[in-house]
Amino acid sequence: MAKATIDDVAALAGVSIKTVSRVVNSEPNVRAATREKVQKAIDKLGYHPSQSARSLASNRSFLVALLYDNPSASYVIDVQNGILAECRPAGYDLLIHPCDHADPELEQQVVSLVRQSRVDGVVLTPPLSDHENLVRRLMELHISVVVIAPAQDAIPCSSVMTNDEEAAFAMTSRLLEKGHRRIGYILGHPDHKAMANRYQGYQKALMYQGIPVEKRLVVQGMNSFESGYYAAEKLLLSANPPSAIFASNDDMAAGAIKLAHKLGKKIPSDVAIAGFDDIPAAEQLWPGLTTVRQPIVEMARQAAQLMLMQLRSSEPVVQHQRVKSTLIQRESV
Repeated sequence: MAKATIDDVAALAGVSIKTVSRVVNSEPNVRAATREKVQKAIDKLGYHPSQSARSLASNRSFLVALLYDNPSASYVIDVQNGILAECRPAGYDLLIHPCDHADPELEQQVVSLVRQSRVDGVVLTPPLSDHENLVRRLMELHISVVVIAPAQDAIPCSSVMTNDEEAAFAMTSRLLEKGHRRIGYILGHPDHKAMANRYQGYQKALMYQGIPVEKRLVVQGMNSFESGYYAAEKLLLSANPPSAIFASNDDMAAGAIKLAHKLGKKIPSDVAIAGFDDIPAAEQLWPGLTTVRQPIVEMARQAAQLMLMQLRSSEPVVQHQRVKSTLIQRESV
């Protein structure tokens, strides 16, 4: 059987080839009834538009780039799945590319990437999402940009973030409700500015209860399992160790759990441990990790929706969306 063409779809639906093209490319200004009629013809004929033909007809690549610099594989996979859930039905492919946010040549490398791949839009994750110069450079090239989890919504492009400070306040308050007064805190990577919002939540919860923030109970981590292990070592081997540890991400909390087990400490009776993100391993650890569930997949979906809205609009509007995180109680607290 001969492969169906756009002419076949147009003839069956009783519309013009241009209308079929608009439907295939998810363009606006097509009536719902017409769109449905064309889609039925596409389904009946099994029509699959040529990607190169679509690109030529619309002067688009139908390709979105996801740029990341994050050591957590589960985070990247969740972001990828969230974006694909929106992009695939809209006929867009996803290019995934790792970056080094500290590389002095970052901007030029990204510019070269978008020029070679001809991507229509770029989604940036932390800490790239706080790289304002990179965002502005992409926008100068007329590339649509959406950032996930920036420290604040002042960056000049659409963004999706969560309530980091509020969620960290809630977690610290939960530990206080359990009777803990000396709560150690493992800071996130200093270049991940949203992590600073989590630390503010920790500080505010303590101050709200009239408890001073002890600098000796705050240790720098780097978002990795190993850094969490060594940060917990500093806390638990100190002269006056905390009765609870709140790590600003789950990878570091997992490192703290390993160190506690090594020292023979029972969790949570000797030391309670909490994290942030709710990665898959959080439920698989023993004891199960009490954490903050950051809705990464949903944030990525909404970022993709904002991206597609920009690509379909003649006058894109900057939008800032916030997705709420929730506290997940497990056995570690």
